[in-house]
Amino acid sequence: MTRFSRFGPTRVRWALWALLTTGFLLVSFHRVTSAVLADDLARTFDTTGAELGMLHASFFYIYAGLQLPAGILVDRAGPRRVAAGGLAVMALGVFGFALAPTYGVAFASRALLGLGGSVLYTATLRFLANWYRPDEFATMTGWTVAAAGMGGVLATTPLAVAIDAVGWRSVLLAVGVGGVGLAVVTYLAVRDRPRDAGFDPLDGVRPPASSVELGTVIENTRRVLREGETWLMGTMLFLVLGTNFTVTGLWGVPYIADLYDLSVRTASLFVFVGNVGFLLGSPVLGTLSDRIGYRTELIVASCVIFTLAYGLVFLLVTPPLLLVGVLLFSALFVMGGAVIAFTVAKERHDATASATATGAINSMGYFGAALLPAVMGLALDAYWTGETVAGARVYTPTGYRVAFGIATAAGVVAVCCAYLLHRRESRTDAAPSATAEPTD
Repeated sequence: MTRFSRFGPTRVRWALWALLTTGFLLVSFHRVTSAVLADDLARTFDTTGAELGMLHASFFYIYAGLQLPAGILVDRAGPRRVAAGGLAVMALGVFGFALAPTYGVAFASRALLGLGGSVLYTATLRFLANWYRPDEFATMTGWTVAAAGMGGVLATTPLAVAIDAVGWRSVLLAVGVGGVGLAVVTYLAVRDRPRDAGFDPLDGVRPPASSVELGTVIENTRRVLREGETWLMGTMLFLVLGTNFTVTGLWGVPYIADLYDLSVRTASLFVFVGNVGFLLGSPVLGTLSDRIGYRTELIVASCVIFTLAYGLVFLLVTPPLLLVGVLLFSALFVMGGAVIAFTVAKERHDATASATATGAINSMGYFGAALLPAVMGLALDAYWTGETVAGARVYTPTGYRVAFGIATAAGVVAVCCAYLLHRRESRTDAAPSATAEPTD
């Protein structure tokens, strides 16, 4: 009998999932803190918009590049060890960033944050594949991504209030200490599959072998990267995730503060609303997908709404503040529909390739978050008039219109990718019936 036996597998899997998801919440918190920290970082390191965009994106340079290797690593080593190690590395990055004396040290430390955080989502998805049935996977993926929404919520107004009280460096140091504790608990408590916790295999769950052979991993990787569907899903996520994480993670708060003449704390409330949309959208749309059996249809609809939301900001530039909150909520809510792509990727491959497939498209998604902050920053710098407030640059309505024009164009291309994915998946689903022998 193990220490888990008295609780039963259902309760244990929820508790272990919650532990892993708390780690992913920390990843989400760190990847979007730049919106609230933007003015402090600009003053501390005397940055231009493009430099601030690159500092924010340094997290994603490493994070994006390691998603496919992270998937391979998780398939080989299992979620427990990979997640615990990632949390420990991420904590080191937090300490370095909080204590950074120069822009270069801050850049390198935030990249280290991305290195540690790069494995948490893929490790959690592999845990889900090992502990949950296929018809539960989209629902649980939605709830997992909802943790990212909660991390984003904490990185808005709550973070702004804490910074006002004790300063940004002290807040990040405290978060780093919490990350170290979480790494230790994750290593001691998490079990990769039910049998590791002393349980029989769960009904309907068929986890892969404890270690996937290297040759199998290589072949899985080749197969995943050869598929056109992989690139359609990856490009769609590149645009949707990249745009949303750029707006809510960096430029959303300055946009509202600059054009509506509000404090950072007040402006962060509207980004808070957007992140609540992310928090709610993933579990709602993931559960809906499992209930009605639609995958790509929901992805297409989500991309259309995403495009309309940013298109209205592009057209109006300074819509009523209430509408700004509604549009940010909508754009982040439907990101929960876009990430159903992870379920589509998993369902296209056998269990030994689940983390590799999801890691591949996740990597492409976060390359968008690495590239778009600097692109939007360059657009804003191009229309900067030279005005600063307390050492931070103030950008013009024209600059923000160009930035949101980039977001809108990204949405249009994402809709095209989602539609092509839907067409290809529909043909795949119809193929067996089309070739079936006629019956009496």
